[in-house]
Amino acid sequence: MRLDVESLLEAYANGAFPMADEEGQIRWYTANPRGVMPLDGSLHVPQTLRQVIRQGRFEVRINHDFEGAMRACMATRADDTWINEEIVAVYVALYRRGMAHSVEAWRDGRLAGGLYGVSMGAAFFGESMFHYQRDASKVALVALVERLRERGFVLLDTQTCSDHLRRFGGVEIEEADYLRRLGQAVAAGERRFD
Repeated sequence: MRLDVESLLEAYANGAFPMADEEGQIRWYTANPRGVMPLDGSLHVPQTLRQVIRQGRFEVRINHDFEGAMRACMATRADDTWINEEIVAVYVALYRRGMAHSVEAWRDGRLAGGLYGVSMGAAFFGESMFHYQRDASKVALVALVERLRERGFVLLDTQTCSDHLRRFGGVEIEEADYLRRLGQAVAAGERRFD
């Protein structure tokens, strides 16, 4: 199946997301239960990470190198990545339309970690995270949650809820609840991310 910006946006609005399989074919997926990161102030930031943030060890940049962040997500999972060149091209096109974003942690002028995702209405769909340096992606995640809260987003979709995300307060919800929240978030009107 060919992936384009319109099909991608329609999929997100209906609770689906794309992944490339081992042969490079794009397939659509849903998750039940669905992983979400609450935006109600319940983010758990470990004390050691709070110290890293306070020390300013990383400089957080928004959309500074979107494609670089995507490619880093692809490169750091070389053996089991779901990101291929077709996916990179479509998300870069979505970025140019102002709907895909990266939160990046930089150190000493180099990209150290980060994440990227898609915004639609008051929803943000987290796609992938990476790190080259310890704590860099965690700093980016905390910055993402803070940014979404400041700008009135109501849903942070993480697709699944790994142990890593659970440590920060990520939870799983049933598909029906997710689709209800998704519908409300998309209908809430566009929120400015950058």
